[in-house]
Amino acid sequence: MASTATATNVSAPEAETMQLRLASGNGPITRTIRRTPLRDASPSEIPLIDVSPMFSDSLADRQGVARKVHDAATNNGFFYISNHGIPAEVTDSAHVACLDFFRQDMDVKMKTDANKGSFHNGYRAPDTQRLNPDEGVDIRESYTIRYDPRIDPTIADPSSIPEQAAKYLHIHNSPWENTENLPHFKESFVRYFQACLVLARALTRAFALSLGLDEGAFDSKVQYPDAAFGLNYYPPIAGGSSDKAAATLTPGDPDARVSIGSHTDFQLFTILWQDSNGGLQVLNREGQWIGARPVEGTFVVNIADYLQRITNDRYVSTVHRAQNWSGRERVSMPFFWGFGLHESCGVLDSCVAAGEEKKYDEIRCIDWFNRRIGNMLDLSEEK
Repeated sequence: MASTATATNVSAPEAETMQLRLASGNGPITRTIRRTPLRDASPSEIPLIDVSPMFSDSLADRQGVARKVHDAATNNGFFYISNHGIPAEVTDSAHVACLDFFRQDMDVKMKTDANKGSFHNGYRAPDTQRLNPDEGVDIRESYTIRYDPRIDPTIADPSSIPEQAAKYLHIHNSPWENTENLPHFKESFVRYFQACLVLARALTRAFALSLGLDEGAFDSKVQYPDAAFGLNYYPPIAGGSSDKAAATLTPGDPDARVSIGSHTDFQLFTILWQDSNGGLQVLNREGQWIGARPVEGTFVVNIADYLQRITNDRYVSTVHRAQNWSGRERVSMPFFWGFGLHESCGVLDSCVAAGEEKKYDEIRCIDWFNRRIGNMLDLSEEK
């Protein structure tokens, strides 16, 4: 005979929390993090968007993509894109070139040291960066390739670029200096950079549509963009495990080591290629770390701070980090995208509802960039 006893509903205990400090454009901020085991993101948290209609001649098709972008941007600010127009052979070639560079001896890599005055182009060694000082030292190695109008097919004559834009491009500082021993390195990344320029400009138009603007509203602002590749090489974290609880990382530990610390990106959005080993973690709205697992043939796109600012916080620039617990080397290749540093933008009228106020003043992109860098340094100096 079945029991007639009535079960008592017992609420699950609240997860323990911890405080995580972050740099932002408005100074150091604090987020409450739930100390819960890492889990994979659900499709509703990080959706997959087929962006092929973005290249359609039909405005209705392009608007369909824009609506999906809007939904993702107002949720967790992260989404995957498929059918994006960049062939696998382009990313595969860049991946090989990336590994070939980072697997070289340290003395060879240091010939391309980014600290030699090349306007952030070049190599940075492991244990030299702290993207979030509260989480310890980044063990990644990195290589930066900044935008050069000479490889932009839309620029017919780089010498004719207006001075107010040209002075921020630093054309004389080459990201390829001292990489002649790997000739395919430059070849692969020029091709990849050009492909990303096409994709990023198309996404910029989709974002304009998603905000209720004419799709060409931002075209002139990305004519000479603030854009760069940040190539990241992550050795496996010793003793790490992919099923480890995110709670085991304790901010403030002077011996802590992280693949790359918690942060938000600076400008409009980032287009990320990641290899199959995984490690990208995203902080959702509930303060829980969720994994953005690699999906073959896709990129991950995430909103950055300046886009959140000009949308009056409608679009979400979400905190993220990487932890390589795979036991294998990991590579990621983010392409950072924004308005030219000489450009400026205020809060968009389409993002201010009746009765609301604009939260932010208009600010030049170069001033925003410098403010973000300064606030990262301030956070570090407080340690």
